[in-house]
Amino acid sequence: MAEKLSLLEQEGEIAADYLEGLLDIADLDGDIDMDVENDRATVSIVGADLAQLVGQKGEVLDAIQELTRLAVTRETGERSRLMLDISGHRAGVKAKLIEVAKEAAAKAIETGEEVELKPMNAFERKVVHDAVGEAGASSISKGEEPKRRIVVLPA
Repeated sequence: MAEKLSLLEQEGEIAADYLEGLLDIADLDGDIDMDVENDRATVSIVGADLAQLVGQKGEVLDAIQELTRLAVTRETGERSRLMLDISGHRAGVKAKLIEVAKEAAAKAIETGEEVELKPMNAFERKVVHDAVGEAGASSISKGEEPKRRIVVLPA
């Protein structure tokens, strides 16, 4: 366990170095925080004027996360599952998704019928699946990207 934690901390450090370089190139200021949550390295960048690094619906954030994962993979030789958040964007999205999931689970349990949600990306689906399970219902994903969505099933 300690060895895995050490590897995840190393992932976070590599990612932080990569992201510091990116911020320097873009001439942006931000504080970088690293942590380990749910067996994954997490890195957050907080600062003013970072909205351009998030994009309209988080597309730029997703792209930067993928580039950061590639940098970590190149350095470690292991596939990275690192999660990146910028200016609390993912944290805010996650909180909203948990509410949507709880409401859908309650409706499915109450009515005994399936509840189909709007299409979501992989990060969003993972959050919803976890929250639906905690709310006492079950869920499946169906469809193909980019229209893959969750169907909440009664317990």
